Amino acid sequence: MSFKKSIGERVYEAIITFILIIAMTITLYPFIYVFSMSISDPAEVAAQTVWLLPKGFSLDSYKIAFENPDLWRSYYNTLWYTVVGTTLNVFLTIIGAYPLSRKNFQLRHFFMVVIAITMFFSGGLIPMFILVNKLGLYNTRWAVILPGAVSAWNLIIARVFFQSTIPDSLPEAAKLDGCSDIGILFRVVMPLSMPIIAVLTLYYAVGHWNSYFSALLYLPDQKLQPVQIYLMKVLIEQTEEALGGLEDLGIRSSLAAQMKYTIIIIVVLPILCVYPFLQKYFVKGVMIGAIKE
Repeated sequence: MSFKKSIGERVYEAIITFILIIAMTITLYPFIYVFSMSISDPAEVAAQTVWLLPKGFSLDSYKIAFENPDLWRSYYNTLWYTVVGTTLNVFLTIIGAYPLSRKNFQLRHFFMVVIAITMFFSGGLIPMFILVNKLGLYNTRWAVILPGAVSAWNLIIARVFFQSTIPDSLPEAAKLDGCSDIGILFRVVMPLSMPIIAVLTLYYAVGHWNSYFSALLYLPDQKLQPVQIYLMKVLIEQTEEALGGLEDLGIRSSLAAQMKYTIIIIVVLPILCVYPFLQKYFVKGVMIGAIKE
């Protein structure tokens, strides 16, 4: 059965469509502009004549960027922090959230209050720096990963998922069959929890990829710094670090303005390519626990 739309409904849909087109244009323009600047002729970029589409074509800035060992080293550091950090984050969040979701755990309300308090109050930047230094983590890779090993918000999301999705009868049946608590978690609960694992992985991975402040505080050694720090240095130092291998002053001058756009594309592109395939998990993560039965 088909229903004919009224004039008011058509006007409403037209307005919504117009608003979405405007929002899409505003969102896409910065990406298109930066990409166009990165592949345009360096002279056009220096003259600031590129507004949307590329003018001319040149990949010299990409060639110079990929030949820079500092970029590859910082890229490796970011991949290490993202993979190792996300793995540790998801593991600790799962093993912390599952017990808090079980009704037979008597102290779950107490621990949830303590966890919720950390979302509103913290020790502050200076006490955290002193703690990291006293623990011997300063200027090590673990200084970036361990202080934020568990997110209180993500732990609450995982707890709500377990509480609303995993019935109490399932772990009880597994325990009657002789399965231990750890066995129940890894053999029964985890295979049924792939949606929340995907959500947590995405949240933590994006956070690690974009993170720079912790590295700025705890990692003075450039060999340990992530690619976001490298990008910041390139933008602040007017690309001198990225163009350090060039001796021709003419080439340096023509590529200086373009290099920052090239580095931005190189840094953003990996996570930008992954995001569309995992967008549905963001929606699922927001909806977890929203409907109660």
